[in-house]
Amino acid sequence: MSTTTELTETTLLRFATAGSVDDGKSTLVGRLLHDSKSILTDQLEAVERASASRGAEGPDLALLTDGLRAEREQGITIDVAYRYFATPRRRFILADTPGHVQYTRNMVTGASTAELTVILIDARNGVVEQTRRHAALAALLRVPHVVLAVNKMDLVDYQEPVFAAIAEEFTAYALELGVPEVTAIPISALAGDNVVEPSANMDWYGGPTVLEHLETVPVTHDLSHCHARLPVQYVIRPQTAEHPDYRGYAGQIAAGSFHVGEQITVLPSGRSTKIAGIDLLGEPVDVAWTTQSVTILLEDDIDISRGDLLVPSKDAPPTTQDIEATVCHVADAPLTVGHRVLLKHGTRTVKAIVKDIPSRLTLADLSLHPHPGQLVANDIGRVKIRTAEPLPVDSYSDSRRTGSFILIDPNDGTTLTAGMVGESFASPEPVKDESEDDGWDF
Repeated sequence: MSTTTELTETTLLRFATAGSVDDGKSTLVGRLLHDSKSILTDQLEAVERASASRGAEGPDLALLTDGLRAEREQGITIDVAYRYFATPRRRFILADTPGHVQYTRNMVTGASTAELTVILIDARNGVVEQTRRHAALAALLRVPHVVLAVNKMDLVDYQEPVFAAIAEEFTAYALELGVPEVTAIPISALAGDNVVEPSANMDWYGGPTVLEHLETVPVTHDLSHCHARLPVQYVIRPQTAEHPDYRGYAGQIAAGSFHVGEQITVLPSGRSTKIAGIDLLGEPVDVAWTTQSVTILLEDDIDISRGDLLVPSKDAPPTTQDIEATVCHVADAPLTVGHRVLLKHGTRTVKAIVKDIPSRLTLADLSLHPHPGQLVANDIGRVKIRTAEPLPVDSYSDSRRTGSFILIDPNDGTTLTAGMVGESFASPEPVKDESEDDGWDF
């Protein structure tokens, strides 16, 4: 493995916070930033002034992440707030996601690229429906690590039995969902207990603090096991005197690595050729890997446009017009059987039809409601989709980038649904679609 890859593995962690309203997510993030000395003096002074104007006795650390005026006025988080900070041991990109049920869609956005999710629970309330919803989304999005932060322990007199009961209930639920790992930590974000420094009030707890766990949790980016994928975003033809025949295919590598001289296939056309060159930041390189934005030059002149996918010929995914996936519906309008939509996969957008909704997940007991006919906002369900054109899709378990898609309303461009190809809790047999033909059947 390259030195660059090893550096990334040891120094960068993407994580998201989630939980119900008023569980203390923003306060936890503010405490992390404050106690790890990751905020500037003028930022802290601004928070102190804003806190004083709201009548708070001390600085309200939640204001470090609640940057929108509407959030400050309501005292809630309604958008995903991204923050960047670092300690001597690791760099962090965090996403503080909303707690309200109607903003669950934002949790999908914040956790879709996360390697760890911190789910907060108010120790006084225990596991609630929104907790279960966030756990289900973390499982569906295949977030490798989940931290259960049982917050506001100071309001339950730091009692170990309260923490133990919540941790046991949540862990059992998460493991049933398929979450690979849960680390439970009792904290008080407001007082700072077990956030950055160990708590003097909970000597019965011998585990790591939140920051200690964030600094030491293993984060792997083993590129050798990734399926190499490059969605083409733009065709570059400068037509300069220096490079009159230059034709490059630009995009961000979604997974794996590409090498000069490698045999590749262009999908969905299936045409094959070899990589003649790779340009990175205007300079030629022999190899490029995940997340790098590059321009690929090919030996043969092939008709390639935005939306095509470049893959190694020896590792090409199948193309299909029939996609089965688990989705989280994020729009206010319901998704119904027979719904005509646009499906965006990578850089390609095609017409599609919802052929069936085999099941909807009931969060309380993880049972499946068969053939609900529709999904409403924040529902998690199983769908079958038929596309107008074949798409090269991976299983979401193999690639979070090329195994995911969104459904879009063709009338106004609204995002309707976020989907994970092949992901499933289990599903009953499908029913035949009997919707009327209105010209969108493929």
